[in-house]
Amino acid sequence: MNTYIKGHYTKSIFQTTAGYHVGLFKIQETNDKAMEEYIGRSFTFTGYFHELNTIDTYLFYGNLVEHEKYGYQYQVNSYERCKPEEKDSIVEFLTSGLFKGIGEKKAKNIVEVLGKDTLKIILNQPDNLILIPGITKQNIDTLHKGLKDYEASYEVILQLTNIGFTTKDSMIIYNTYKSNTMKIIEENIYKLIEDIKDMTFKKIDRIAQGKGIEKDNQKRVEAAIIYIMEEVSQTYGHCFYYEEEIENYLPRVIGIKIDTSKYIEALFELEKNNKIVKKENIYYLKAMYDAECFIVKRFRMLNKEKNEEIKKLDNEINNLENLLQITYNKDQLNAIKKSIEKKFLIITGGPGTGKTTIIKAVLELYRIINKLSYEKMQDKVALLAPTGRAAKRMSEATLYPACTIHRFLKWQKDTDRFQINEYNKSKIEFLIIDEASMIDTYLMNHLLKGISANCKIVLVGDDHQLPSVGPGQVLHDLIDSKKLEVIELKELYRQGKDSNIITLAYDIRNKEINEDVFNQEEDNTFIECSPKDLINEIKEICTTYKDYNDKKIQILAPMYKGINGIDKINENVQDIFNPKKHQKETKIGETLFREKDKVIQLTNMPDDNVFNGDIGTIQEIRTTPKKEIIIDFDGNIVKYTPSNFNNFRLAYSISIHKSQGSEFDIVIIPITKAYNKMLYQKLIYTAVTRAKNKLILIGEMDALKYSAKNILDDTRRTTIKDYLINGIN
Repeated sequence: MNTYIKGHYTKSIFQTTAGYHVGLFKIQETNDKAMEEYIGRSFTFTGYFHELNTIDTYLFYGNLVEHEKYGYQYQVNSYERCKPEEKDSIVEFLTSGLFKGIGEKKAKNIVEVLGKDTLKIILNQPDNLILIPGITKQNIDTLHKGLKDYEASYEVILQLTNIGFTTKDSMIIYNTYKSNTMKIIEENIYKLIEDIKDMTFKKIDRIAQGKGIEKDNQKRVEAAIIYIMEEVSQTYGHCFYYEEEIENYLPRVIGIKIDTSKYIEALFELEKNNKIVKKENIYYLKAMYDAECFIVKRFRMLNKEKNEEIKKLDNEINNLENLLQITYNKDQLNAIKKSIEKKFLIITGGPGTGKTTIIKAVLELYRIINKLSYEKMQDKVALLAPTGRAAKRMSEATLYPACTIHRFLKWQKDTDRFQINEYNKSKIEFLIIDEASMIDTYLMNHLLKGISANCKIVLVGDDHQLPSVGPGQVLHDLIDSKKLEVIELKELYRQGKDSNIITLAYDIRNKEINEDVFNQEEDNTFIECSPKDLINEIKEICTTYKDYNDKKIQILAPMYKGINGIDKINENVQDIFNPKKHQKETKIGETLFREKDKVIQLTNMPDDNVFNGDIGTIQEIRTTPKKEIIIDFDGNIVKYTPSNFNNFRLAYSISIHKSQGSEFDIVIIPITKAYNKMLYQKLIYTAVTRAKNKLILIGEMDALKYSAKNILDDTRRTTIKDYLINGIN
């Protein structure tokens, strides 16, 4: 039995253009025992609606939920409008403002004559109204058309649900297209993919196939091509695609092989309609092509700007050295000076070369030169990083506030859009961005559009680390072009020149592992063992460090699945770091969670100030009255309900990708040939450089040596470098 509440909509609290509403609903009746105590009272509801008014009576089907932030709400899954039946209700409905020119006197006359069947007669036999005193032909047309439109919207939503859309999707579709909805569905259902967030090719194609659309339908082929290009971008990080490459993927997606002429025709139509861009025999998504071009133009323009002349800059730097009791090396001095003088600069270098030291110096120097208070600095300068942990580390090191790029640009999860954009630019005058190798092409494009054209920018990063998760390799291309101002830091600074961890990192960069770097000192250890013994070796090491602060020790592995994957490691070491005592437990899927477990956030939840890659501790597991998990992210307490339990997982072992931008006192890295395609140079280099004080590698030395030499698996197809060198054609 569907549970419902019945009553009247009274007030809107929040709504989006897609039809998502948060509002107040006065409950008259319900069949939901949890809601009985609220009868006669107003209650907060949420859901997707195509329209609501304060006149109608509604049935809301759904259930009571507790939002982590806003408390108890009624979550509406579907709804229906109850037609007015009593004479007084019909009069109230006709005078509600929906029907222009119909006042109370005319409405009463109509209802007096037509009675309870008033609405049915207006809809089906409108000419009968001509006999009613005071009712004009214009009134009749207004009533008939208004009621017909009012009814039509519900019919459209019913049609959408009948062909396979959920009620929520149906509401969003109708709110996007209104009266044109079914026309667009019939003419080109695949248009929904480009117009509406979360309308994926697979979802739309399933419904289209159910409606009987031919497999080689032109619009289907065009949509499949866009889908292929987007999937290849996300999977391999490429920014462009070859003609024959897309054609080879096509049969896998649409289920049949089509004539090359039909494929070329689809490409031509997409190009003509400005969806893709063709350059010789390669193709770009239009958004990607525009992003690459914009990045190139902006950085080239900034690079050409004249240096700002700062009087007695050398003296100021010398004073800063005395103040901080530090002596900068030649490369660091050059980087600090140029960060102040130039509009654009890239600072790159491996671990231990003092990149963070330079950021601290640049901030303080900029403040002193511009005579700014610490408060005013926040209006002028922004410190950014791609991940929450990288931003936090940056803030802790500099003592200045830092945030993620998404937070700076005010990303909205519901719409997947940035509020800071080309039409609403930030007033920040100076951007310093750390871990810049993690910034993909689309994000860099959005960032540059969200700031003024003359904003100073310093990019800081290690080009030898993993590239961005999203498409592109922006930092690599900018550096590799040799057309922009780049300062490479080569002299070791952090941990001293005798650090075996850093020596290993540079060995990996040079593709040659010297086994003498291991087991000479306590900071760098290699334990040889077979794949079948790997988990037991990890457990033994973890037992040694079980009393260590679990935020300072981290296992990093290349992949989730398999006998030596992240999931299996977490399962085996959980009892070592967090043995079962009196803590509450709960099982989510195949994973057992208990209070005090270390967990990692997998998605961005900006409303709760928690982001992908943040590591926290389960503070409390609640099972009554509602199932909830409370997680502490370094003082930021976040409540999770079953709807978002999949947003976190155990974090005694995490992926190397998720570790990027973080550092840990002790890092344990299992490495075996069984990891196969995940063994490549940038991945293992990134893992090794996460260790601050102690690194322990466990597994097969041959696998490590293979990783150091394998540079083929991360080659990405991009054109930023080419455009910087040869210009944009």
